[in-house]
Amino acid sequence: MAPQVDVDLIARAEAWLADDPDPASRAELRAVIDGLPATAAELFDRFAGPLTFGTAGLRGRLRAGPNGMNLAVVTRAAAGLVGWLAASGGEGPLVIGYDARHGSKEFAERTARVATGAGREALLLPGPLPTPVLAYAVRALGAVAGVMVTASHNPPQDNGYKVYLGAALGGPAGDGAQIVPPADAGIEAAIRAVGRVASVPLGGPGTLLGAEVAQGYVRSAAAVLDPSGPRDLTIAYTPMHGVGGSTLAEAFVAAGFPAPAIVAAQAEPDPEFPTVAFPNPEEPGAMDRLLALAGEHGADLAIANDPDADRCAVAIPGPDGWRPLRGDELGVLLADHLIRRGTPGLYATTIVSSSMLGRLCAARGVPYAETLTGFKWIVRAAEDLAFGYEEALGYCVAPALVRDKDGITAALTVAELAAGLKAEGRTLAGRLDELARELGLHATDQLSVRVDDLAEIGVAMGRARRNPPATLLGAPVTETTDLLPENDVLTFRTATTRVVIRPSGTEPKLKAYLEVVVEGDPATARTRAAADLKLLRAEIAATLGV
Repeated sequence: MAPQVDVDLIARAEAWLADDPDPASRAELRAVIDGLPATAAELFDRFAGPLTFGTAGLRGRLRAGPNGMNLAVVTRAAAGLVGWLAASGGEGPLVIGYDARHGSKEFAERTARVATGAGREALLLPGPLPTPVLAYAVRALGAVAGVMVTASHNPPQDNGYKVYLGAALGGPAGDGAQIVPPADAGIEAAIRAVGRVASVPLGGPGTLLGAEVAQGYVRSAAAVLDPSGPRDLTIAYTPMHGVGGSTLAEAFVAAGFPAPAIVAAQAEPDPEFPTVAFPNPEEPGAMDRLLALAGEHGADLAIANDPDADRCAVAIPGPDGWRPLRGDELGVLLADHLIRRGTPGLYATTIVSSSMLGRLCAARGVPYAETLTGFKWIVRAAEDLAFGYEEALGYCVAPALVRDKDGITAALTVAELAAGLKAEGRTLAGRLDELARELGLHATDQLSVRVDDLAEIGVAMGRARRNPPATLLGAPVTETTDLLPENDVLTFRTATTRVVIRPSGTEPKLKAYLEVVVEGDPATARTRAAADLKLLRAEIAATLGV
């Protein structure tokens, strides 16, 4: 039986429709209203509440109504942002970038017109470009803030709106970084204060930048590497239907590497992402075409970016075929490489990433820190940050260049590492084994549960809080940490096991991050760890009731 729609909801929907500047979304919402009562659930969902600034700014489905990404929502977001910038005393231009998703260019252009309508200079990147290029541009152009229109690795029906701050409002450690509290709450309040969309003044299109910003990023990215290092490496690559392809290829050539072989079916931007179920290298099957290409070319390394190229996935060849590295494995490999290269500063990761980086830093005598989940926290761990990573394939290898995760400089750096090892007759797999012998094998896995109803996440978290596990893998839980009310994160530890449970900040998922530490011969330890992780997954699933 369809839910009853009250007169107030219909009135709100009609008012929204009358104020919507986009004919296509007006027609879409009109069809929903006219379809009542059969479309009642759909109307309720569209007006359940406005999108709010979360881990990555705004992100949601492309659809009409306040609970979706559309021109009306973007106009209000842009007006709130430029109003907050003015109230905060921030001076300088707003730089705007966008990816190749549905609506991205239109949302970016509308943001520029809202900014100029408010008297703020707007600088628009010249086409669909990676998120790291926008983050770079905020610093390089001395912008007061930056907007990147992207939903990163979300499904094709989504889009999003990331906000970055320049040095004037973000401070030295946050120059070119994503917003954090209280800026997010301040911007959200400013958005709520915006009146009718029709009342938002629109100015000119702003300044369309030329190719020089992207070219500057490519030159700077290539300069992150040691120019005298080996470059003999065969690489297979996919941008996964995203915007990273040409920028990464140019950066590799500029750094002296041969151009990578690219998966032809995924080489050009396509907002439908037709060859993958989800455009996320972490998802099963997403890298199948890449690994097939790597095998055909006898590649040394296979690299994937997600669609906005802020993440980097790597796979390596082995006796049983190609194996994708876990984010924690690549994070430790990159940190070890930078430490051995003498890169000074603090090395940071998050509370859900492997504890191996902390052990590595302690062994090498370099500063280390853990932060809350999200790169907005990692890059603010210290002004002299040397390297930061999160297990979800995000790496910051050059904080002075991009104060955010950057899948292109990460790809360059892992290629530098692999080429150097190859010149010595060694491999990335061998280096992982060397580190495991020294520091213990730190094996990680995830229990990830996608939900249709976000309330299911709260139910599962409540169940774990009421009945926490007394043991994990037969060993007593020696430490339980609950970060409520500030953060919805639960952690359980034994002497050799750690579990961190939290809702995803960007997707309708509940995630449990699992880690076991096993000493001894890496091959034997890996076998034992795989069995332990399988048991641990089952124990945590039972705890959560999923």
